[in-house]
Amino acid sequence: MKIGILGTRGIPNHYGGFEQFAEFFAVYAATQGHEVFVYNSRSHPYKEKEFRGVHIVHCYDPENKIGTVGQFIYDLNCIRDARKRDFDIILQLGYTSSSVWFSLHPKNAIVITNMDGLEWKRTKYSKKVQKALQIAERLAVKKSDYLIADSIGIQKYIKEKYQKESTYIAYGAYNFDNPNPEILKEYQVEKENFNMIMARFEPENNLDMVLEGVAMAEDKTPILVIGNHNTKYGSYLKNKFEAFSHIRFLGAVYNLDHLNNLRYYSNLYFHGHTVGGTNPSLLEAMASKALIAAHNNDFNKGVLKENAFYFTSAEEVKKILNAIKKSDNLQFVEKNYDAIASAFNWEKINEQYLQLFKQCLEGTFRRK
Repeated sequence: MKIGILGTRGIPNHYGGFEQFAEFFAVYAATQGHEVFVYNSRSHPYKEKEFRGVHIVHCYDPENKIGTVGQFIYDLNCIRDARKRDFDIILQLGYTSSSVWFSLHPKNAIVITNMDGLEWKRTKYSKKVQKALQIAERLAVKKSDYLIADSIGIQKYIKEKYQKESTYIAYGAYNFDNPNPEILKEYQVEKENFNMIMARFEPENNLDMVLEGVAMAEDKTPILVIGNHNTKYGSYLKNKFEAFSHIRFLGAVYNLDHLNNLRYYSNLYFHGHTVGGTNPSLLEAMASKALIAAHNNDFNKGVLKENAFYFTSAEEVKKILNAIKKSDNLQFVEKNYDAIASAFNWEKINEQYLQLFKQCLEGTFRRK
């Protein structure tokens, strides 16, 4: 198969979940003998034309010059290039700034869209933008040949709102089993004597709620806050919690080995996400044997089930911090680790994508 992957800033991953998936899946598909192309923003630091057997197509992306509107231009440039490539399959990751161009996708390619999460619910967007994102969502559902939902919650939502079928394929993770305590020295923390939270600095990820609980708790164990905080919301949080020396803003960390070790040796890993499907960082925390305290919502509970502590307020975060130790709850850790091996491993996820592509090409998959 000749496969084009659109909708990311590019590989290797320097941004987020879709980029990480694109990297893992594209490399896997290439090793299986398929011709794979990934579209990269020209502002991506990787400038080569090939990455581990995957073709890289660099497209003009003015987002860093003109802001969000630049995403639409970048997506248009990617789709225009895709019209020249004679792809069998186009995998469109997300829809927020690309769905307005869906009619321009090449007619001889099958377009399969991963619908991501409920983007229009993100509180960082104005009411007008949220409305536009709902329209974008509807266009993506209508114009795509097939849909992928990476959580049961998203699949149910698509069915109920649009009466459309989608294929459930979760996000994946690799089980981490090579801990190295020496890495902790770089972050000036000790085994199971620190907590952490890792997220984009957006209101719906509830960093404010978690850090409020941290500030109120009698327990003063250090908490590492990982994510790009050079934003308006990041500045607000840093100013708000400036007086609490045990709240440490580290910025973004992209070294996966370092992240895995931090999760592995942490006491509590907080996951405050409320919007989206199967969140990549949550699966990676499970795979790294972290003890997880998660915001109580259907997306998180659909993955963690009963194997986590849940919160909906800063007061509940405080209670968890004052009472819970990882060493007393290893059964949660092991069950989540086993779930990655059985249900969320990358080999299984990658093969499910390839099987779906094959069925779509052969016409053996029932169309919506």
